[in-house]
Amino acid sequence: MMTDVWISAAALCATTLLGSLLGFAIKELPHKWNDTVLGYCAGVMLAASTLGLIVPAFEEGGSSMWWLVALGVMGGAAFLNVLDLLTPHLHHITGLDPERHVMLFVMAIALHKLPEGIAAGVSMAGAEEEAASWGVTLGLSLQNIPEGMVIIAPLLVAGVSVLRTFCIALSIGLLEVVGVWMGFALGTVSAAMLPV
Repeated sequence: MMTDVWISAAALCATTLLGSLLGFAIKELPHKWNDTVLGYCAGVMLAASTLGLIVPAFEEGGSSMWWLVALGVMGGAAFLNVLDLLTPHLHHITGLDPERHVMLFVMAIALHKLPEGIAAGVSMAGAEEEAASWGVTLGLSLQNIPEGMVIIAPLLVAGVSVLRTFCIALSIGLLEVVGVWMGFALGTVSAAMLPV
């Protein structure tokens, strides 16, 4: 099982870096393609969270624990809304240099990498079937590639050096590794937490 967790963590980090390397090669996506890539990422995340996490949580909890899964989903949505209120929005900020605008964008991407890794780790800890646990890792890996591409272009356009840009991409990928191990630890320690 530990080998599977390491493979999952490495796959998530590696696909983020692969996307970043593609971003270095492409340098700048047209706005329409950028929106398409982000839409694809959102769709894959929705499918991974629904089919790889919420449905298995209902199965794990059984019919008597449906409320716990619903509470977990609503708690996650509430947490995202609180983060949305507390973090600065680019359209409300004026007078910042382009690099700070880009860094806020990168922070938004990085902010979801930790819980994304936690989701993969929890799926590794709680899956009765091996295919279900790998489904979350596969889905997240597929969306990490275009997401990694999208991170690079704004940094390069803002004048961030190639080395610093790569270090930012690597840091973002490593956040997922930490998240996978956190999720696996939480899921292993408490089976009652798996539906949440």
